[in-house]
Amino acid sequence: MTDIKSMTLEEVKALMVSLGEKPFRAKQIYEWLHQHFAVSYDEMTNLPKSLREKLEGYPITALEILDVQISKADGTRKYLFRLEDGNTIESVLMKYRHGNSVCISSQAGCRMGCRFCASTIGGLARNLLPSEMLDQIYRIQASVGERVSNVVVMGSGEPLDNYDNLIRFIHLLTEEGGIHISQRNLTVSTCGLVPRMYELADEKFQMTLAVSLHAPNDEKRRELMPVANKYTMEELLRACRYYFEKTGRRITFEYSLVAGVNDTREDALELAGRLKGLNCHVNLIPVNPVRERSFVRSAREAVENFKINLEKCGINGTIRREMGSDIDGACGQLRKRYMEKTESEK
Repeated sequence: MTDIKSMTLEEVKALMVSLGEKPFRAKQIYEWLHQHFAVSYDEMTNLPKSLREKLEGYPITALEILDVQISKADGTRKYLFRLEDGNTIESVLMKYRHGNSVCISSQAGCRMGCRFCASTIGGLARNLLPSEMLDQIYRIQASVGERVSNVVVMGSGEPLDNYDNLIRFIHLLTEEGGIHISQRNLTVSTCGLVPRMYELADEKFQMTLAVSLHAPNDEKRRELMPVANKYTMEELLRACRYYFEKTGRRITFEYSLVAGVNDTREDALELAGRLKGLNCHVNLIPVNPVRERSFVRSAREAVENFKINLEKCGINGTIRREMGSDIDGACGQLRKRYMEKTESEK
């Protein structure tokens, strides 16, 4: 593997030995990559020139910032990055009182086909490498000069569809020697790839798993999410219970409210019945309008009533505070607009 930014410290040590160098050089290189966010070996001033020359065959993954949109409402920043091969991805920096949170992409595009999401309209281009996932955080932190304290893998792509790279990314992100973000400050989202959820549970990470539910039953869920044709809600919730047993971490359920589709009192009561006894929290999200889709977001009153009905049944819920509503805030929108523009210029 020549992608040095995706290597663990032990792997960089092994590389140093193979190049005839002292193992302690690995720690220096690792710190330059993951603490100082170096994008070239020339920046690594404490390395001898001879070693820097040897390392030229191991290019450093560095994303190029193509565009940044800044919300006038709350300072949210939406970044469009270009990858080495010309693919584009997006990330979002959200500023909260408790610290800076970055939402990153795990794939260029997505093949899950959820009907209310712009990320999936063009299909999947490819998986992101661990280094490309990390570098979204590094570029953003370098660009604003402020520490990122929370990471959410909830941008374009299905993280568990890029499982091996995701696991390596989590180790690099949270372990000592790098940017060292606490596992408790990491959230990974999934539309419900059940077998991978069991594998993830067995890793026993102390992170939050956010499961996109979006419906109270299989019939409605199948209309919104093709993955529901493969795994029933019963199978999905069984995997959620297993995840909680293994990790002790409360599950977050994402629920996008679509007017007249999944936002009635009956929907809320049915959902509460299904989630009964599971240590969980429901994040209610008024759906983001996507030009290619006919969905309409639920009225504010319907959203608040949905929350009240859940809570009457003992299920905790919050209405997600909308960040960056005056920019292309929803997953995939900025990337999609850029791709359309470049296509029309050909």
